[in-house]
Amino acid sequence: MELTGTCQLTCTHCYADSGPFGTNGAMTVEDWARVIDQAVGLGVGMVQFIGGEPTLHPGLPGLIARALRHGIRVEVFTNLVHVSPSMWEVFAQPGVQLATSYYTDQADQHEAITRGRGSHGRTRANIATAVRRSIPLRVGVIDVRDGQRVEQARTELAALGVRGEVRIDHLRGVGRGAGGRRPDADQLCGQCARGKVAVSPMGEVWPCVFSRWLSVGNVRQDTLADVLAGRPMAETVASLARQFAGRLRAACDPQCGPNCGPACHPSCWPTGAGPCGPNGGCQPNYD
Repeated sequence: MELTGTCQLTCTHCYADSGPFGTNGAMTVEDWARVIDQAVGLGVGMVQFIGGEPTLHPGLPGLIARALRHGIRVEVFTNLVHVSPSMWEVFAQPGVQLATSYYTDQADQHEAITRGRGSHGRTRANIATAVRRSIPLRVGVIDVRDGQRVEQARTELAALGVRGEVRIDHLRGVGRGAGGRRPDADQLCGQCARGKVAVSPMGEVWPCVFSRWLSVGNVRQDTLADVLAGRPMAETVASLARQFAGRLRAACDPQCGPNCGPACHPSCWPTGAGPCGPNGGCQPNYD
């Protein structure tokens, strides 16, 4: 659920093209709550709140509480630039986990990417706080530019005590990352709509957060179930299947498996029978 297009940062590669002048769109808190309720009826096991920066949306604590009451696991994909004391209490609830992006161990290099002065130090400090509070955390080190110290960033995260999944992801040619080029399916992993969908601040439903140009319906006009069962969804899934025929990544591929980065979305993890994990099935933060 992409709650907002508002963010403190204007990262050079942002797939959502978010920033300080973004908005919460047309979706109200009541709209989001209704989608959560509908998702429960469809058997959804996890909801991920993203943005923009989801902690800037005033409805986030209540929506997390609603999902938890339904027994749904929650992940908040946050830049960890600013976390209020009350939000730390929300994050500390059982059933909540965090995801964030990181870039390098050098502040100047990190901030050249995020275009946010002081963002490296604040994100680093809040990663340490999440670790200290034993809040499950996974980190994607996004490789954006030549000479970026991505391996050193991974070493730094280990030194900070991050025990959840840390992996290196690549730049996606979507949003600002497209550099003015038209996005296409080559930027996707092929797992779109396979156990997951994304909902935009305007209510649009996409097969995933990266396939933003492939709207299959709108939850402000139809129920989530009707959107997923609709003709646009079926046609889009079939089209993607044709484009990725013979080259779909396996469920446990590093790009979209138990070690997938935040950009790949938690729904990429299989939870049934499978080759990963001690009992079959890939679980979040499996070590």
